[in-house]
Amino acid sequence: MPNVGRRTSLAMLGMAPLAGRLLAGTPKAELKPNSMSSRERTRERYFPNVILRTHQNKKVRFYDDLLKDRIVTINFMYSLCEGVCPGITANLLKVQKLLGDRMGRDIFMYSITLKPEHDTPKVLKQYAKMHAVGPGWLFLTGQPEDIELLRRKLGFTDPDPARDKDKSNHIGNVRYGNEALQLWAACPGLADARWIAESIYWVDWPKKKG
Repeated sequence: MPNVGRRTSLAMLGMAPLAGRLLAGTPKAELKPNSMSSRERTRERYFPNVILRTHQNKKVRFYDDLLKDRIVTINFMYSLCEGVCPGITANLLKVQKLLGDRMGRDIFMYSITLKPEHDTPKVLKQYAKMHAVGPGWLFLTGQPEDIELLRRKLGFTDPDPARDKDKSNHIGNVRYGNEALQLWAACPGLADARWIAESIYWVDWPKKKG
């Protein structure tokens, strides 16, 4: 794991409150400690197992195939975006290189389109090729109602309804986490690539012994 610097320390301090909010908003009626683990509650409330299509035109389920037991990053974008999307994609390319051979092995990146009506697997494949993305990074599309469900469940919303409705004003954050350890946080997609990579490594700690 890279050396933990000041900026990473700040990210670590911010991680616990954010992760805590995943369960803090769960109604008491839904908390069933005797029948459901905290991991299962988190999955049920925040990770709908909707069907998506990759830019390779492969059908996948969001939780079962993409999140379970993995370290991941998640962001929202669309191919014709003239706002933050190109800059974030370029920045995540730097992150991908910093993560090295762990990409596609136990760390995965997912970019979900906000405009599935236009961004078919074919369009996203061209987008991925244009940006020369490497293994372990998938661009995803699906049914509009499923994409919207994911966007809201994962917290990529604006409190202002008017701004939230305008896709060009979409949230430019990247959510990252370790599903098995239930460590989740987020950072600006245009943050320093080295800081993002260090933060991703941090959710892979502590390592299991043996």
